[in-house]
Amino acid sequence: MNFELWSLNFEKMKKLTLLLAFISTSLLAQKIDVDKQFALAGQQYQLMLAAQADTSTTVHSAKQDGTYRNMKSSWWCSGFFPGGLWYLFEKTKDPKWESAARLWTAAVKKEQFNTGTHDLGFMMYDSFGNGLRLTKDPEYKKVLIQSAKSLATRFDPKIGLIKSWNSFKGGYQYPVIIDNMMNLELLFWASRETGDPRYREIAITHADNTMKNHFRPDYSSYHVICYDVDGKVLAKKQHQGYQDESCWTRGHAWAMYGYVEMYRNTKDKKYLDFAQKIADFYINHPNLPSDKIPYWDFYAPNIPTEERDASAGAIAASALLELSTYSGEKGKRYYADAVKMLSSLSSPAYRAALGENNHFLIKHCVGAKSLNSEIDVPLIYADYYYLEGLLRYQKMAKK
Repeated sequence: MNFELWSLNFEKMKKLTLLLAFISTSLLAQKIDVDKQFALAGQQYQLMLAAQADTSTTVHSAKQDGTYRNMKSSWWCSGFFPGGLWYLFEKTKDPKWESAARLWTAAVKKEQFNTGTHDLGFMMYDSFGNGLRLTKDPEYKKVLIQSAKSLATRFDPKIGLIKSWNSFKGGYQYPVIIDNMMNLELLFWASRETGDPRYREIAITHADNTMKNHFRPDYSSYHVICYDVDGKVLAKKQHQGYQDESCWTRGHAWAMYGYVEMYRNTKDKKYLDFAQKIADFYINHPNLPSDKIPYWDFYAPNIPTEERDASAGAIAASALLELSTYSGEKGKRYYADAVKMLSSLSSPAYRAALGENNHFLIKHCVGAKSLNSEIDVPLIYADYYYLEGLLRYQKMAKK
């Protein structure tokens, strides 16, 4: 080989080596150290438990002044803290986390009889459902069956939807919010456990009518649909989003997650197709930042200076990981975006350092900026779906 040819090949090899090193570094940057993140979560939640010894109210958020904002067990978020403790037990097998999870799960038990809320899936399945899955405690099964019975009372067969709030501004008497999709898992479980098909039928009917009325042609979602007593749509509204024709990002993440669950529970491909369309709107939106953690509304008026909602990012990441397993070649994009979301959430930009953030794991969430409520604060459901996403990621990485 002459010198010129050798030099040419050497330069090609050098460029190839640099390219491979770059690719390797990029891939490594996307790897998440789940063990490290759970170890930090355990330390942070040990501090949380020490600060929150009273289970008469539930862990929810923190105020801007740094004090805790706790809520009654009837609050829709009451299942997330015990659910997060169950995830710590699942990961570590440490009995101290089972004890803590049982204590905080018991604090929600009375809500099994609550027929005044549509959120029993959040409240009871994330707490008692995870507890039953991990311990097989027969008492937990009884609580969940009663919870499903209570939730089913809010379904009106004439309208074909589970009623959300008992009223909504403007005099509307049958509002249904997109968040409702997250409560259907409890009903599917109840049908499997009891053999009563009615719960499953309620879930499917609700999901089908939500598909029909809650989405625009581009598959963006409304937050609130208001119905009359015959099931006619009276109005399509936002409540926690920017305006009626915008798209509230956490609501859209609820929708994505909900239809992924619908496919898992039915294997009906119309739900898979719909979940993919919802996901595609989310991940391809031009206002989604490069770190994949969204602003609180896709059309918030002052982007890029608007607040991010890390809770929406956590929910979307967990949903996309599961969706990727059903989506063939297309699933590679869902998986990559989910990992990017989890990587961002695991970075100092969103992941609280030990002892900070009132001992919550995730920073920079928005509850409802449109209501001037919970702006740039920690929210317990961000922690819950972050931990769930980490567990899903680790299980998938081991396959």
